[in-house]
Amino acid sequence: MSKQHPVVAVTGSTGAGLSTVRHAFKFIFQRLGIKPAIVHGDSFRRYTERQFAALLEEARGSGRRISWFGPECNHFPELEAFFKTYGECGSGVLRQYAHNADHAQALGVPVGEFTPWQPLPPGSDLLFYEGQHGGLVADTWTRRQVDARHFPPEIDRRIGARGIDVAQHVDLLIGVAPAINLEWIQKIHRDCDKGVCSPGETVETILRRMDDYIHYIVPQFGLTDINIQRMPLVDTSNPFVARDVPVAEESICIIHFRDRKRHDFPDMVRRIPGARMTRPTTMVIPCGELRMALEVICAPILAGFMEARQSAVMPG
Repeated sequence: MSKQHPVVAVTGSTGAGLSTVRHAFKFIFQRLGIKPAIVHGDSFRRYTERQFAALLEEARGSGRRISWFGPECNHFPELEAFFKTYGECGSGVLRQYAHNADHAQALGVPVGEFTPWQPLPPGSDLLFYEGQHGGLVADTWTRRQVDARHFPPEIDRRIGARGIDVAQHVDLLIGVAPAINLEWIQKIHRDCDKGVCSPGETVETILRRMDDYIHYIVPQFGLTDINIQRMPLVDTSNPFVARDVPVAEESICIIHFRDRKRHDFPDMVRRIPGARMTRPTTMVIPCGELRMALEVICAPILAGFMEARQSAVMPG
């Protein structure tokens, strides 16, 4: 936790809707005059796309199940160190991953590869992380688990020595976790629309990464300050035959708050159209009002961070 260099993290699985939350935060940053350092979780992947494809092919022959969710394919210690360093001095070392052709051209590297590791440019007001492991706490990597996963020796030494606690360095942690069937529908349609793979191959991916999903993604939602869960209002009982993704008008968002004292619930319900409290720390809103809800909920928190930051940097 840091007053001078706060860290905000949005965490969740791929296809959960993280980009929607990121765009909402960009609007809030602009309105409040905040200069964020925006970092994507892909920057801390261990392998390029080509390396991962080769590793996946090798794993199929041995029966191993690997995924982008787990420790074998990510730089977890580097991610924790980056959050810690940013909180201490507003900087840190990272690299960028080229997501598509336009991004690759801007970075000067091929699609699916990384830039060199380098310091984060100075001058940001806070760190905004969007990715799969912003609230990761994994202290269960025992020697038996490491051996059972057949990690390479260099990962064995680093992970077996200690656990990882990324969440301890985050000042505002937000989880995005749709109903699981909806998450699968979104992934299947997204992959097929991009021409990445067929529906059958996407289902294979979902099954292959399930163990890592349970151990490294789901536990984060027990640590978040705010959880956003999108629930469909249409039949999604068989996600593998769904013809389309439910639109915002066919969904609601369930927002859970960990700390009741941090929020003014009556004011939020008054300002967010269609909002209502179903439990003392649970709010339900129409999905079409999510951007407005994030503005109402998070803008006061971010403004508080900036006030505390100003006080911390002022002499005397």
